[in-house]
Amino acid sequence: MTAGEEGLIQLYAKALRLPTVADCAAIVREATQQRWGYEEFLRAVLQRELEQRQDNQRKRRVKAARFPQIKTLDTFDFGWLKHMEKAQVYELATGRFIEKKQPVLMFGNPGTGKTHLAIALAYQVCQLGYTTRFYTAGELVTDLAEASQQGRLSALQAKLIKVDLLVIDELSYISFGRASAELLFQVISNRYERGSLLITTNLPFSRWTELFGDATLTAALVDRLAHRAILLDMNGESYRLKQAQAQRKEG
Repeated sequence: MTAGEEGLIQLYAKALRLPTVADCAAIVREATQQRWGYEEFLRAVLQRELEQRQDNQRKRRVKAARFPQIKTLDTFDFGWLKHMEKAQVYELATGRFIEKKQPVLMFGNPGTGKTHLAIALAYQVCQLGYTTRFYTAGELVTDLAEASQQGRLSALQAKLIKVDLLVIDELSYISFGRASAELLFQVISNRYERGSLLITTNLPFSRWTELFGDATLTAALVDRLAHRAILLDMNGESYRLKQAQAQRKEG
């Protein structure tokens, strides 16, 4: 391939928005060495372009999810949990619950890996092509309150309903005022049978009134979540506490 031909390929590829095709020198060399036919060469070029686009899309989905850090299922220690089957988690990792628009609720005392598992599942479904958005409950309430004050609440709500999986982590540690509770209720209610939720909490349903303050509102919220929900019991020994104890012994 001459320099002039390479320049024309790059020009055409740029015009057609095929960035990977523009850098096809390595494929050309391989095609020459292997004596590929035209069909083999074209297949290799298009395959490379497709794989690069898919990789870029995965990276964009992960970035849009705004995970606080990346966690994966292969680094999660299932041995700490006595009430949950590993197979059930890997079934969730297929994303079928998203297709069915089912909510997933992880209940468990602090330190048992709820956040790790929530991130790992959301990260895995990102790889499968689903869009996700990760929030702590406090972050979500703050964003909703700010959007309401700035007159863009409807836009934010529309954005949240479009994602395939909305993760609300740590629905446990703060009590919401009436206005904040109603905003959060609306987000969860809007996704009822329209999109999947994944919620982590250290409080059973019976204590959610402590979070939302209003018994009627809480009952309506629980009714929507419990219907068709997948419940994971993650109560057990604190993994973080065990780690800290082990580190102290080593020290």
